[in-house]
Amino acid sequence: MEQFEYTLETFIEGFGWLAPLLFVLLHLLRPLLFLPVILVCVIGGLVFGFWEGALLSFIGLSLMSLVSYLLVNKFPKFRKKMSDLKNRMFSDRKISVGQVMILRIMPFVHFHLLSLYLMEMTKTRKEYMYYSMLGLIAPAIIYTAFGEAITEFPWYVSLTLFLVLALAYVVIGKMNQVRLNVGLTNPKKRP
Repeated sequence: MEQFEYTLETFIEGFGWLAPLLFVLLHLLRPLLFLPVILVCVIGGLVFGFWEGALLSFIGLSLMSLVSYLLVNKFPKFRKKMSDLKNRMFSDRKISVGQVMILRIMPFVHFHLLSLYLMEMTKTRKEYMYYSMLGLIAPAIIYTAFGEAITEFPWYVSLTLFLVLALAYVVIGKMNQVRLNVGLTNPKKRP
């Protein structure tokens, strides 16, 4: 790992002032290269340090969210593929914005699938980008700061972290369901 880290740092430092731009571009090319978000953010932390790495990851992920929005709205085949994936993974399941934000923290949940959920929950591109960017703050910070540590945790610590996130996902879902049920009942229609 140390050799990889050194080689990567040398490679990126060779680009000088273009390195941050290339790193943001790596975020945009990440889906084509089949790289997980966590890996790219960890690389950002290793090469640029915590603050700059987190900021660059946030910018790259935000631009990727915009690209997702444009792909889904400009290419009906892409939207159909994403809808089919959504139906296979979460058939007949309604999730809240808060749950999408929790799922964004989980390392191997499909980025574009979560973007599709946000698109369906929002009315405009501006609203979509607001919630999308809000939901990208935590992963950019967590993955950049703790990405390397998370990948080196013992299996039981990783499992515990996953279970805590899953529990938060379920609790937010239940709270959202209660809110929806309360909002759907009409006190005027009671006998």
